Amino acid sequence: MSFARQRKLATESELYEYAVNALARRMRTIAELKRMLRRRVDTESEIGQTLVELVTRRLKDQGYLSDLKYAALYSALRRDNEKFGRRRVISDLKAKGVHGEVLDKAVESAFAEVDDQKQAREYLRRKRIERPRNQKQAARVFRQLVRAGFRSSTVFQILRKWDLDEEFLLALEQDLPESID
Repeated sequence: MSFARQRKLATESELYEYAVNALARRMRTIAELKRMLRRRVDTESEIGQTLVELVTRRLKDQGYLSDLKYAALYSALRRDNEKFGRRRVISDLKAKGVHGEVLDKAVESAFAEVDDQKQAREYLRRKRIERPRNQKQAARVFRQLVRAGFRSSTVFQILRKWDLDEEFLLALEQDLPESID
């Protein structure tokens, strides 16, 4: 089964309609939308690049496209629904093309009054992760919490409350790269 080749859009109105339809399906960052639009125009010509810039500028001016709104909403949803930590939200937003001051402002406001330890415990409850019975399970829980965006100091506080072997926790802490905490 072969798929039909996507037709290249040649006018601003066609590209604008395509962009509005894409934004109607779900909210997107400016970088995501530009990537989508570039696939639908002839990017080798200066006209195609200009059309992409014109359409994104028009959408920004009309309030349909805003990285700040996107980042704020995305941060709040990932915090409340997925129970992720700050670091995970930051890395996800960077992957979506949100950077700099916009990202910092949105994440800071979303996580301003969040207790990291409580958020990590809610994450564990959501994922149905129980108290580890051995060192292998404890290491697995540690990796899951770090991957979910929690600082290693928060993870160690939780593991210590579970009365795990202190020597194992110290060994785990020493094996950490400095960039995690």
